[in-house]
Amino acid sequence: MKIVIGQLSHETNTFSNVLTTEELFKLWEWTEGEEVVQRNRDVKDYVGGMIDECEEQGFEIIPTFSASALPSGLIPFETYQTIKENFIKNFPLKGQYDGVCLALHGAGVVESIDDLEGDFLEFIREIVGDGVPIVVTLDLHGNITEKMLKHADLLLGVKLYPHTDSYDRGKEAVIRLKQIIQKEIEPSIHLKKLPLIIPTCTSNLSPIKELNEICREFEKQDGVLECTLYHGFAYTDVPYAGVSILVATDGEKQSSAAIAKVVAEEVWNVKDEFYSPEISPAEGIQKALESLSAPIVLNETSDNPGSGTPGDGTYLLKAMLESNLENSCLGMIYDPEVVELAHKQGVGTVIETFIGGKTDHYHGEPVFIKGYVKSLSDGIFKQSSPMWKGREVNLKKSVRIQVGGLDIIVGCIHTQVFDEQIFLIHGIDVHKQKIIGLKSSQHFRAAYESIAAEIITVDSPGLSTLQLDRFDYKKLRRPIYPFDKEVQLELIEHKQDTTIKNV
Repeated sequence: MKIVIGQLSHETNTFSNVLTTEELFKLWEWTEGEEVVQRNRDVKDYVGGMIDECEEQGFEIIPTFSASALPSGLIPFETYQTIKENFIKNFPLKGQYDGVCLALHGAGVVESIDDLEGDFLEFIREIVGDGVPIVVTLDLHGNITEKMLKHADLLLGVKLYPHTDSYDRGKEAVIRLKQIIQKEIEPSIHLKKLPLIIPTCTSNLSPIKELNEICREFEKQDGVLECTLYHGFAYTDVPYAGVSILVATDGEKQSSAAIAKVVAEEVWNVKDEFYSPEISPAEGIQKALESLSAPIVLNETSDNPGSGTPGDGTYLLKAMLESNLENSCLGMIYDPEVVELAHKQGVGTVIETFIGGKTDHYHGEPVFIKGYVKSLSDGIFKQSSPMWKGREVNLKKSVRIQVGGLDIIVGCIHTQVFDEQIFLIHGIDVHKQKIIGLKSSQHFRAAYESIAAEIITVDSPGLSTLQLDRFDYKKLRRPIYPFDKEVQLELIEHKQDTTIKNV
C-alpha cells in the first residue's frame, strides 16, 4: 500500500500585526520529499506517528511537502501559493498511491481566505480525484467548517491540551486510512457548531477533563470512529470561530448527529466554567511568595507565542523585577537587539539596555535593565517534553542575563516554553528555583506539572489574554456566548449551518 504524507500547519492569530511569511515558516519547518521523513522520524508528533505506523504496517511512504510555522498573523496569499506549488511539485502521479494522510491544524487563515484548511483540502481533492481517500489530523483548536468535511473522508482531532496525543492521532490516521481503502469502514461525519467561543483551557482540569471522558465513552461504542470536542481558536476572527463537536461513525451503525447533540448539551451546561477571573502578574507573584513550596510556575497566558503573540511582553517581567526576587527565572523574552548586544559584549560583562515591548505596545512598554551577561547559547537542543518529544529545536542565539536574583532568558526567535531545555542550556536547574516565569498558556504543563509545586496562571493585556471582551471582533458570527448572554443552544443552530455552507 502506498500512502502520501504531507503537512500544512498554522494557527493564525488574526489580531497580530506580524504576517506569517515564507521566512517565518522556514524558521520551523519547510521540507520536501525524503527530508520530511528524515526530519520527523522518531518525533512524537502527528507526522512522526504517520511515519511510524506506515513503517510498522509495511506501507510505502510517499512524502510530499511539510510547512509548519509558529502561530502568528495572517499568511500572505503569495506564501500560501508557494506552499501549494511545493505540494504539486512533490505529489506523485495519479494511480501511484492508494491514499493521503495530511497533518493540518484547523485555524489557519490566509489573506482573502478565512478557511485555509477547507481551501487546501479542496485543492488536494482536485489533485487526487474523488476515488482516493483523504484522512486528516487536526488540532483541537481548529475552527471546523463544513468545507473541511466535504473534501476529506475523515477528520481526527487531538483530545488533549497539551497535545501529548498528537503522535497517537498520526498513527490512527494511517490505520483509519487503511480501513477505508480496504472498505472495512465507511465514515459518516456530523459536525455540530455551538454558539460558544472560549479562551484556551487545559484538558488536564475541569471542565474539559470531564467532557473528554464523555467523548471517550462514546468512542468505546461499536461503530463510533471519532468523537472530538474542538475548543476552537478564539484569537481568529472568522465567522465560524468557536466550539464544535465532530462525530464520525461507521456508516449508519450509530447516529453521529444524536451523539454530537448529547455532547453539545453537556458542553453548554458547563459553559460558564470556561471563563477564569483575571490574576495580574503582581498578584500571582505575591501568591507565590506566600507559599512555602517551590518551585512555583507563573505562566503568562496573555503573551503566549504559541497563540500568535510577539513573546516580548513586559508585564510579568516588570512585576518580577519590581518584586526584587531571589532564586527565580523567566523564559523567554523575544528581543533580537538585546541578544545581539549581549553576544557582542560577551559573558562577564554588564549591559544597560531596554528589553521587550518592541513589537507593539499592547503587551507592555520596553523595560530598562542593567544586567550581568551570565551565559550565551546557540539555542540548539532536543525537546524533552512528553509533547513532541525528540523534536530538534533551533532557537538560534540566546542569552542569560542576571538582574539581582532574577535570571532572564532572552532569545531572537519568539516561541513559548515547552520544557526545561532552554533553561538547562544556560545552566539553570528549574527544580531549584523559587519562581519560574514562563510564556505559555498550556503546553508547558506537559513537562512542568511534574516539576512545579504549584502553577499560577497570570493574565494581562495581550493577544492571548483569557479576557475575550478585549478583542474587537469584526467577522465573528453573532449571537454567540459569552458576548450575547441570552443565546440558546438550539436557537442558533440553523443559522450557523447556513453561515458555514456559504463560506
